[in-house]
Amino acid sequence: MTELTTAALAETPEGRRCLQAMQDDPGSALVAFDFDGTLSPIVEDPARAVADPDAVAALGRLGRLVGTVAVITGRPARTAVSLGGLDRVPGLESMVVLGQYGVERWDAATGEFQIPEPPAEIDDVEAALPGLFAELGLDDVRLEHKERAIGLHTRQSADPAGTFQALVEPVRRLAEEHGLTVEPGRNVLEIRPHGHDKGDALRALVAERGARAVVFGGDDLGDLPAFHAARGLREEGLTALLVCSASDEEEALQQLSDVVVHGPSGVAAWASAVADLLEGRAAS
Repeated sequence: MTELTTAALAETPEGRRCLQAMQDDPGSALVAFDFDGTLSPIVEDPARAVADPDAVAALGRLGRLVGTVAVITGRPARTAVSLGGLDRVPGLESMVVLGQYGVERWDAATGEFQIPEPPAEIDDVEAALPGLFAELGLDDVRLEHKERAIGLHTRQSADPAGTFQALVEPVRRLAEEHGLTVEPGRNVLEIRPHGHDKGDALRALVAERGARAVVFGGDDLGDLPAFHAARGLREEGLTALLVCSASDEEEALQQLSDVVVHGPSGVAAWASAVADLLEGRAAS
């Protein structure tokens, strides 16, 4: 057993029921995590947000034990696979990555990506952003083009929180003018199309795989729909366990969680301890 005790793997009765269901029938379990802030540390340059190797290794262990292991992220699917090295990890041969909040998909079993064409409105908004930044007197916002979305990062700004607040309403208005929506995160605003969120993606994957025990881990506001979806699945007769990858920047998920760990290293320790638990049950 790793540093986490069995009791610490789930601090609520609902979470413990899910852990028991996973032990009783691991093939019906689905374990899914967000990428940034959960499997990968938050860094100033999103292009360098490489996944924690211990977290990925723990996913590989779980991939040999449970029915489905998945990543559900706002990142493009190709980016998550690349930054996570997910196509090179033993145990993840049947993994699923749902990118752009479920619009994109990668299946490890086939190596195939399903990526629809991005909406033209994203390019229109990107063209308008330099003028908006000039009007607001902001010259230190990092723009990340994510194919079907645009991320506006303020982490490298001289005043990250102040710059973020200055952007919120103007960016929201600009997005609405183009029929898009804005997803706030940890020092980032993401402009993207309506119609998909991580809750929808999680529910669809649960239905596809026939999962009965569902784990989801996340760290930020974009993960709230998946947390709410997982809690809703409990009311439909499934079990669910919610893992919060905690930080000093966001606390919204903690009160909804069944266990709170500290960042990607905490997620790695938690996932490894669950793998220990399942392996011990299988051996007995």
